[in-house]
Amino acid sequence: MDLFEYQARDLFEAHGVPVLAGIVAHTPEEAKAAAEKIGGVVVVKAQVKVGGRGKAGGVKVAKTPEEAHRYASDILGMDIKGHTVHTVMIAQGADIAEEYYFSVLLDRSNRNYLAMCSVEGGVEIELLAVERPEALARVAVDPIVGIDQAKADEIVATAKFAPELRADVARTILKLWDVFVKEDATLVEVNPLVKTGAGEIIALDGKVTLDENAYFRQEGHAVLEDQDAADPLEAKAKENDLNYVKLDGEVGIIGNGAGLVMSTLDVVAYAGEAHGNVKPANFLDIGGGASASVMAAGLDVILNDTQVKSVFVNVFGGITSCDAVANGIVKALEILGDKENKPLVVRLDGNNVEEGRRILAEANHPMVTLADTMDEGADKAAQLAYDAR
Repeated sequence: MDLFEYQARDLFEAHGVPVLAGIVAHTPEEAKAAAEKIGGVVVVKAQVKVGGRGKAGGVKVAKTPEEAHRYASDILGMDIKGHTVHTVMIAQGADIAEEYYFSVLLDRSNRNYLAMCSVEGGVEIELLAVERPEALARVAVDPIVGIDQAKADEIVATAKFAPELRADVARTILKLWDVFVKEDATLVEVNPLVKTGAGEIIALDGKVTLDENAYFRQEGHAVLEDQDAADPLEAKAKENDLNYVKLDGEVGIIGNGAGLVMSTLDVVAYAGEAHGNVKPANFLDIGGGASASVMAAGLDVILNDTQVKSVFVNVFGGITSCDAVANGIVKALEILGDKENKPLVVRLDGNNVEEGRRILAEANHPMVTLADTMDEGADKAAQLAYDAR
């Protein structure tokens, strides 16, 4: 989960990273009040999870509360690369002497962490990395050791900070590493990290990405989610502990196991080429258990997707046998009642498959069609979706 800048700033402050004052505002009036509270020059900053805010006019320096009010009026509601601005942060103005760059991220390809640092901050770091790679220090970080004092000293030395700055910058890097580890982040970035006219090192603009897989031990992260941008179906699936991703298609997909679901997506997409090019509408993995409540929750999410015209349930009975899956489907259909108003194609295979098929055939639900193979089921679901257009 990517955080807004103001959320990153608050996390930094909580872990002792030096930051400037910042207050969130949702209206021009709140922006004016925030500017009055902070005092002096402030910066009105659009809060969107995308770069290029300054070039789009989403960052303005206000010398008075009245200017903060006017700039907030202009910025709120603005569209920046497809993101609507609903919030601004009124940030304390900074006396910037120099700008630097620092980030630490999960480096999956090398199975470790990577710290990147440069004495040339405040620029598009991607361009710097391509055009002048020697200006961006890259230092591998052992996940077992992390960034300790020795590693922080190595980072600032490799980045060629002036000797008199290295201790202060290294101290800030250690605090940023604290954010990375204790908040279960996959990215912590500061651009720019600045030296003020008074010689202080300040994290002026932060970006943080949190690992959603760690939510079970980070209960406080739930309040950081952007509810306005959340897909309601994905939110509903999350409430029911379902692994669901919304796609832009017409055939709803339910399977048990990520690998099987991914294969099902491919097979449905291929079958759809012969039926008006229909495509999968979602990824939904119900995991190893296919109880009635789990199946009902999965079907409920998919059936509430107005784009879905048919549903393909593709289950391989392993630890959970096919007869248990079939009973779960039958009971789920009873739970859903009239909500089940779209054709359902079911393919079962694996442990106790014959009994599972018998249970579904005996139930004889008018919206359910049985398929012997995955290809057959995908083709039938694609055809039904096309016919329902």
